[in-house]
Formats: sequence, structure tokens, C-alpha cells
Amino acid sequence: MEDLLHERGIEISHETVRWWWNRFGPIFAAEIRRKRVDRMSQCRKWKWHLDEMCVKINGAMHYLWRAVDHEGEVLESFVTKTRDRKFALKFLKKSMRRHGRPETIVTDKLRSYGAALKDLGRGDDQEIARWANNRAESSHPPFRRRERAMLRFRRMRSLQKFATVHASVCGHFNLERTLTSRDHYKANRAAAVAEWRGLLVA
Repeated sequence: MEDLLHERGIEISHETVRWWWNRFGPIFAAEIRRKRVDRMSQCRKWKWHLDEMCVKINGAMHYLWRAVDHEGEVLESFVTKTRDRKFALKFLKKSMRRHGRPETIVTDKLRSYGAALKDLGRGDDQEIARWANNRAESSHPPFRRRERAMLRFRRMRSLQKFATVHASVCGHFNLERTLTSRDHYKANRAAAVAEWRGLLVA
């Protein structure tokens, strides 16, 4: 960003870019998430894939819970120190409060999910099968690449903020190029850029 603006005669420092990200990143992420919820609330067969990944903060193991829908969009991210029923229930309540209730919830064999879903009265909606949760697993690599580039994290608060913003913005432009034709890809890309510009203007 610093080099791109320098080519246009605008001099900034990396601290300016960091301040922009802290100030405007959550705003853009919230707006993208709101529009996504409005579109998907009309979908009858909305399926969620839940998974957790291990992230080290100052050498201590933490867990990043993620909810991904059937189209690969990361809906919610939640950082905790453990992965027991208490935090699984908190994660599910937060996700459903923001995004509504899906028809089916796909999870791995972690027992915390089953216990939390039973507390919510959604035990019958849980789906556990081999390879069924690949949609959630395939959403982890983009985050891992950014994690390595940033030399990991030092605070839970920083990880929580980054995971939330990164998931929304990355999902907005990740159009799965290999699965679509060139014309379809260009049309979707143009629509994503136009929507992004609309967020900047707003």
C-alpha cells in the first residue's frame, strides 16, 4: 500500500495503513456481513460447517472457532482458550444471533458441538460424516498464509479483530477462479469491486 500510493505522489507510513485498517476494517467487514445475511436469509437450505483451528498466541495454544456456510463464506470467527461445551455454546449463540438459524449444521466429531446443540434444542440438525466438513477445512489456508506473513499474534484481542475482518474481506473477493468460466469470473469480479467501492463511498 505504501509503495502504491508513493507512485501516485502520496507519502504515508506503515503506521498510517495500520490506523486505516483498525479504523475502517471492522466497518467494511460489518457491512459485507450484513449484506451477506440479507441475501442468505432467503435461502431455504442454508447449511453451516463448524470447525476449530489451533492458533498460538505468545506460545500458548488457543482455538479459533469458525462457521462457514455451504458456499464457503466464513460467517463468524471466535477465539477462546479452550474448546469445551461452554465456549461451543457461546460461539453458536453468537453466530445464530448475527446470522439467523441454518437448516443443517455440519461438524466434526468434537463432542462439545453435540452438547451445545442439544442445549439449543438443535441436536437433530447436526450432521457428522466423513469428509462432510471439508468446506470448513478448506477455509483455513487463507488465514494460515496471513498468519505466517504477520509472524503470528501476541494478543487474543488482536487475533479476534483480524480474523473477523480478514474473513469478510477475503470471502468478498475469493471467487473460486478454477470453478467458473472466464466470462462468469469477470462478471462476478466486477460486481465485487463495484460493491466494495460502494462501501468506500458510504
